[in-house]
Amino acid sequence: MVWIYYMLLLLVAAAGLFMVMLTLPGLWLMAAASAGYCLLTHRHYLGGRTLIALLILALLSEAAEIGIGGAAARKAGGGRRGMIGGILGGIAGGLLGSFIFPLVLTVVGVCLGSFVGAAAFELLGGEAADHSLRVGLGAAKGRFLGVIGKLCIGLVMFVVIAWKALPI
Repeated sequence: MVWIYYMLLLLVAAAGLFMVMLTLPGLWLMAAASAGYCLLTHRHYLGGRTLIALLILALLSEAAEIGIGGAAARKAGGGRRGMIGGILGGIAGGLLGSFIFPLVLTVVGVCLGSFVGAAAFELLGGEAADHSLRVGLGAAKGRFLGVIGKLCIGLVMFVVIAWKALPI
């Protein structure tokens, strides 16, 4: 029976990785599935330390995804308005992109939304158009790097789950 649990865990973890590509909370699904596996197997294979490590990785990835986008907007010369616009635009763009074509356009929507949001908020704050566009481009680049970083952390989590939960 434990092998069935293990295979289900791997399927859910793979689904979690796919969700990350859609900018959905897939890492949290992976961590929750690992906790369920831990309970079902009475911590024989995957224990508390591994769960804590998975939670820390998920938290770090969320902070990095948002932080990288904001830092890139700031590095491009943006202020608080640009950072807020980039975050709000990324959320809106991800939602719109998900409805049109889920896999590819979600990431494109997040990046495009970050660009539009950061640039628009900078323009509304009285900045010049070229400056606002530069901040928007920085926010889009940062958000893309954040999504890629989150996917890399998800791959690490998948390997940790597959290794530590292996019922041998």
